[in-house]
Amino acid sequence: MGIFSHLFNSWGFIVQLLAIVHLLRRRGPFFWFFIIIMGGYIGAIAYILLEVLPDAYLLRIAFDRHARKSRIAEMETKIIDNPSAGNLEELAELYFDQKEFAKAREYFDRAIATRADSDYAFYHRALCAVELNDYAGALPDLERIVAKELKFDYWRAAGLLAHAYAVTGNAEHAETLFAEVIQHATLPETLYNYACYLKSQNRMEEARESAQKILDKKRTMPRYVQRREEKWFGKAKSLLKELKQAQAAK
Repeated sequence: MGIFSHLFNSWGFIVQLLAIVHLLRRRGPFFWFFIIIMGGYIGAIAYILLEVLPDAYLLRIAFDRHARKSRIAEMETKIIDNPSAGNLEELAELYFDQKEFAKAREYFDRAIATRADSDYAFYHRALCAVELNDYAGALPDLERIVAKELKFDYWRAAGLLAHAYAVTGNAEHAETLFAEVIQHATLPETLYNYACYLKSQNRMEEARESAQKILDKKRTMPRYVQRREEKWFGKAKSLLKELKQAQAAK
């Protein structure tokens, strides 16, 4: 009986150790540290169920990335003999998912040159340009998409167009479009871009409110959505800090 008790205690310690390592690597909420330590293996299991298992999708992403590389190699060979718009667009999408935005943009260019009637291709070429910080290059494609459908991609396209206007110095167009988009915006990305625009216009209190909305939304989001949007939460915190410092300097 003593041997089994020893093994059980060892197993419990290992579970606690794994939970703590995961917590530190993920920089999760610190209250979990006390739950894991004070609650023993039960606290560690609770942490694993609520925080570790939802991260299992990361393994799927890793497998998807490997499969995507194989598919890219296959499609690059295929377009040598058959450079159709569909094949070029698929290859561009694969590179986009791989976050190789320059290559994705190149193949979206070729797909559009072959068949210029795909809203998907125009929009994703614009997204590539945004990721590459080429907002001037993104403008024509975003204008095309938003002119056809203002609500495209749940208002994200219009929000990006307003942001592109702001970044390229067209404050008048940015103001007009943001005024419409922000009434429907739910994406942290859009709220953050709007906050940056307001800051550039010295509307500091409005900028603070928009940035704070992002953090307020975090409280009601499922954990998997929080992880997906983590970049914008960090940006919002940094912006709020900048706004506070600017206000204190006055």
